[in-house]
Amino acid sequence: MFLRILDRLEEILIATLIAAATLLIFAAVVQRYAVGVSWLYPIFYDINLTWAQELCIYMFVWMAKFGAAYGVRTGIHVGVDVVVNMLEPPARKKTILFGLLAGATFTAIVGTMGAKFVYGLYFTDQVSPDLEMPRWIVFLCVPLGSYLMCFRFLQVAWTYQRTGELPHHDPGHVEGVVESPSAARDLAAEERKG
Repeated sequence: MFLRILDRLEEILIATLIAAATLLIFAAVVQRYAVGVSWLYPIFYDINLTWAQELCIYMFVWMAKFGAAYGVRTGIHVGVDVVVNMLEPPARKKTILFGLLAGATFTAIVGTMGAKFVYGLYFTDQVSPDLEMPRWIVFLCVPLGSYLMCFRFLQVAWTYQRTGELPHHDPGHVEGVVESPSAARDLAAEERKG
């Protein structure tokens, strides 16, 4: 139950951040060009969106940190596994587990260093240039995203150790689109089960 909630929160956060950043940039561009049109000038001149670029940068950084954890969970990260796939099964399993645990270790280190950095910033009066938001809030994505990514590496390693299955992303699959009537029935039955 907890993992399902965490998965959904992760997806909602990523989608919300990218949608909001896209809409905000669109509004800022429309406002900038509308000010240059003489009959729209009085309407759009008083709208101040000078902070939009800074906020969008922060939203994309947050989205990227949490998107990386999502990528580990779903198997959409790019990986070069030609040599690994040529190994015998016992050596392949050990190599993949080593890689997953190395990823977990690295992200745990980055998360810890980020947490120390954010903790140090918390006691300062530093703020961002345009938004004047405390800098520690801006950089909080580093420890949160890194620790979530570490958790996802450990989650994938645990599943792989038990089942031998890695998450796999099928670029041809579109969620909600089924290939045959029997697949549609199976999908409907799964949705009813909940």
